[in-house]
Amino acid sequence: MTANDEKVIELSRFKIVLLIVGALAFVALGAWLYLLDDAIIRTWSHRYNNPVFVHRSGLLAMVFFGLCAAAGCRKMFDTRPGLVFSKEGLLDNASSVAAGLVPWAEITGAEVLKIQSTRFLVVQVVNPQKYLDRGGPLRRALNRANFSQYGSPVQIPSTALKINFDELLKLFSEYVTRYGHKA
Repeated sequence: MTANDEKVIELSRFKIVLLIVGALAFVALGAWLYLLDDAIIRTWSHRYNNPVFVHRSGLLAMVFFGLCAAAGCRKMFDTRPGLVFSKEGLLDNASSVAAGLVPWAEITGAEVLKIQSTRFLVVQVVNPQKYLDRGGPLRRALNRANFSQYGSPVQIPSTALKINFDELLKLFSEYVTRYGHKA
C-alpha cells in the first residue's frame, strides 16, 4: 500500500481486447444464424428446427454481443483506473456499469458470484437505490437487472483488470478490515 494508503489497479488492455474479440465472434455467429436458410434449419434436431426461433436468436446475439463489443471498445480508450482502494472507499470503474465511488461506511458485506468460469465480487450496500439511480437509461436498466438477479447493483469482475480475482478478493478484505463499517 502507498503512503496515502491507496491501491490503484489499472484496466488490462490485453484482457479487454480478448473480450472484444470474443464478443465479435458471437456477433458473427449471430449473423450466421440470422442469415441461415430456413430449409437448412428445418433439417436440424427437433428442438432447434424452428427458423423463427433460430433467426431471432441470431438477431439477439448480434445485438447483445454487439453492445458488449461496443462497451469493450469504450473501455479500451478509458484512461481512468479500473479500481481504486483508498481510505475513503472503493472506486469502481471495472465494467460498463461500474458503481463509481462506494464509501466503506455504505458497504455491509460481499460475496463471490461465479457465472461459468468468471467470478465477480458482489458488494452489498446500505442503500442500493443510490447506485441503481446512477447513469443514463440503459445503465439504470442494467443496474436494476443486476440487482434483481444478484441482490446488489455493485458487482466487480476482474476480467478487465490487471489483477486476478484472488488478489482482488484479498485486497478487498484488507481494506474492509481496515476501513469498513464497524457495527
